[in-house]
Amino acid sequence: MEIRQLKTFWTLASTCSFHQTAELLSYVPSTITMQIKSLEEELGVKLLDRLGKKVVLTDAGQQFLPYATKILNDVEEAKCISSQHGELAGTVVIGADEVLCAYLLPALFKRFRADYPGVRLLFRPLSGQELKSSLREGHTDVVFVLDEHVGAKDLHSAFLKNETFQMVVSPDHMLASRSALVIDDFRKQHFLLTEKNCSYRAYFEQSLLKKGADVLTELEFHSVEAIKQCAVAGLGIALLPEMALKQELSKGELVALPWDLTDISFSAQMLWHREKWISPSIAAFIQVAKRELS
Repeated sequence: MEIRQLKTFWTLASTCSFHQTAELLSYVPSTITMQIKSLEEELGVKLLDRLGKKVVLTDAGQQFLPYATKILNDVEEAKCISSQHGELAGTVVIGADEVLCAYLLPALFKRFRADYPGVRLLFRPLSGQELKSSLREGHTDVVFVLDEHVGAKDLHSAFLKNETFQMVVSPDHMLASRSALVIDDFRKQHFLLTEKNCSYRAYFEQSLLKKGADVLTELEFHSVEAIKQCAVAGLGIALLPEMALKQELSKGELVALPWDLTDISFSAQMLWHREKWISPSIAAFIQVAKRELS
């Protein structure tokens, strides 16, 4: 029995896909098949079934998985102990959307690299809908989301910070000098918004519609920076997390409108899978993130 066979089996159990496992481990699919077959022959049991493109663990596979996880964890710990000066090594795969990547995580990455220079950080920019599925499919180890409280049974969730939102315009916008606004002030205004699968965009639209707004006139963007630049140019009203607006607000390039957005209650959270093998390097990253961001 080889460590690489156990790692292949564990990854396949996480992704339920030969193709995704091959991508994650940099193997061709035939290598995955060969390693699993060899492991099954040595154990004398069938570990998984292939149902079309999906992989399902057999009863024997389910029973064997905790032992494979423990062995892999012990091997990772042994590598750490035997490495020079006991320095952690390995890779941590992180996912986050554009806002958190640009405005929340850089300081964390810098701190972690200083504390654990032997650990490689691999970042994957993902949209809101992709973040949780990336954990469930085994593509990421840890993800950061800006959302309502995540209470999924299969995911650990660590609260980091609450985030407020601002509705902003350029200083020469017709609403910029107003000390108070009513819903009719937004009629025929253009809203500069993130893509439709963004969670806080949906809540914002629902909030305005509940207060009596007509169907919103929208310009949709995939980039937060593009939204800000279009708002600065006077093209409309932008809704963004406050963390993304600090520089433009302090310079006077954008002005916050006097509109109550407290009904949009979101927080930055860190998520990881409950059943995932947490290596020492991943555990260290989670610990540093909690310390630096909470």
